[in-house]
Amino acid sequence: MMKNRLLRELPSVDELLRSAPLKEASALYSASAVTDSVRKSIEDARSGIISGEVTAISFDGLVEASLAALRRTRCSRVHRVINASGTVLHTNIGRAVLSEEAVDAIRLASGNINLEFDLVSGERGERDSLVEDLIKRLTGADSATVVNNNAASVLLALNSLAEGKEVVISRGELIEIGGSFRLPEIIKKSGCILKEVGTTNRTHPKDYASAVTDKTALLFKAHTSNYTVVGFTAEVGLAELVDIGKKHGLPVVEDLGSGSLVDLTRYGLPKEPLVSGSIEAGADIVTFSGDKLLGGPQSGIIAGKKEFVDKIRKNPLKRALRADKLTLASLEATLRLYLNKDTLPERLPTLRHLTRPLAEIEAAANKALGLLKEKLGDGFEIRVEDGESVVGGGSLPGHNIATKVVSVTHKTENPERIMRLFLDSTPSILGRINKERFLLDMRTVEDPKDIIPSGRF
Repeated sequence: MMKNRLLRELPSVDELLRSAPLKEASALYSASAVTDSVRKSIEDARSGIISGEVTAISFDGLVEASLAALRRTRCSRVHRVINASGTVLHTNIGRAVLSEEAVDAIRLASGNINLEFDLVSGERGERDSLVEDLIKRLTGADSATVVNNNAASVLLALNSLAEGKEVVISRGELIEIGGSFRLPEIIKKSGCILKEVGTTNRTHPKDYASAVTDKTALLFKAHTSNYTVVGFTAEVGLAELVDIGKKHGLPVVEDLGSGSLVDLTRYGLPKEPLVSGSIEAGADIVTFSGDKLLGGPQSGIIAGKKEFVDKIRKNPLKRALRADKLTLASLEATLRLYLNKDTLPERLPTLRHLTRPLAEIEAAANKALGLLKEKLGDGFEIRVEDGESVVGGGSLPGHNIATKVVSVTHKTENPERIMRLFLDSTPSILGRINKERFLLDMRTVEDPKDIIPSGRF
């Protein structure tokens, strides 16, 4: 009985549209947008009445609900996030923080640039020319091209060089990375036939050699950048695989995943395969990411011998997967930073965060502790503790870096509610929960003030 009464009390769309606030809204939003918002508010109220969740009807409440929905349409869905999670290259919040030079390049490229226009000849050019010379110089490759991410690099390279034919790869390298990216599925989607050799933990040269038939198009090697296999293991190195390929007249493609352009050990980090090392070892094509260890924008880089890169570049799929002007401009700026390896840790945020001195992190944590105590007040216990950061982004598996974290606990509230306070801040602050404590890792926090929530508990 009450539900029927409430349904009858629902105002019409026209009645709500005649209200003063919604008349004013029509001047800011289109009339159709206001009408759609009003209809949605009435429908939501009707559904709530039928389900029993709504027990009273308010005309002003429906007006405000309509206005709130309209305001949300004008708000950006993109929000700044402070990364205090302890994962330096956090995939869910965009991985690498771009350098100032890369950001300036994006700002420049927001207008018209010489994307595919040769300013010397006055004729149409090739967009890869914006970055190709730099990639060649930094890797030793004969040629290079860029697509929108590394999964696209692998897909395009395989489709260009081995469509309809067999690709030989070790079972121990059939990787899966975040977001359910599985190499076997990429190989199949590229139109190639997957041919696995060896076992999960041991693969030998004879496994590759015996797998080669007249249907084989190439030998493939994947760097297991997000896990390690230890114990009773054996794998075929790239140089040895190249020798096998030469004996059978087959190209060798290597996917390095993260892709490092500098020897990380000079900065106190674990050794990671260099792109230049793979090129020097004889790989015909090497694919790697631009937004992981390289520290640039999301992109996939294909470097190698000119005859194979040219074939890849001519594939119609290249146009579907190509990088846009903003990506190419910021990638070029990032690559230029690598020309001076001595200043790289200061100018490239990814490397700066990975190599940040512990004493500096501790000083920032202590400053944040004082600010948080002042902001949060009674009921909270805030301490600076030892912790460990990880690289993330499928890079340097198993390598944890000593750090300092600020732990935030409350006498009565659970850590999930504390985490929500920080996520609801402007900007949002991303920490992590560990052993019933909310932790803020200071390794990637440039300014301690950035982790002070804007709201109240």
